[in-house]
Amino acid sequence: MNGEDIKVRLDKWLWAARFYKTRAIASEAVSGGRVHLAGRRVKPSRSVKIGDCFEVRRGYECYEVIVTGLSERRGPADAAQALYRETESSVEKRASEAEKRRLAIMQRPRSESRPDKKQRRQIRQFIRKS
Repeated sequence: MNGEDIKVRLDKWLWAARFYKTRAIASEAVSGGRVHLAGRRVKPSRSVKIGDCFEVRRGYECYEVIVTGLSERRGPADAAQALYRETESSVEKRASEAEKRRLAIMQRPRSESRPDKKQRRQIRQFIRKS
C-alpha cells in the first residue's frame, strides 16, 4: 500500500511506531499534552502525514521525530523504527540528559546495608521530633 493513500490516526501511529505499548496509552499521552506538533498540542484523532515533526515525551526522555512512513499495524521493531527518523539534536540532548541522570544517581549517598532494628527506632524517633 502506498504511504500517501492511507490515513493514520496519531495515536495509532505512535502505537505502531512503538513509542507506547498500547493504543489506549498512546491516546492518553496525546490527550495529556505529551505529544506536540510544531510546539502545539494535538488530538489523538489527527491524521499523520509523512514529513510531520513531532515532539514525544515519554518519562524522562523527549524524542523529536520526523515521520518517514505510515502504518496502522504494529509490526517488528525494525519495521517500527523505519516509520520515523529522530533528529540529531534530539539524540544529543537525550544522551546528555541521560548522562546527567547517571551522574546524579552516583552522587547520592548510599548505605552499605539496610538499617537494623536499633537504627530504625532512631530514625522513627528523629522523624517524630521534627
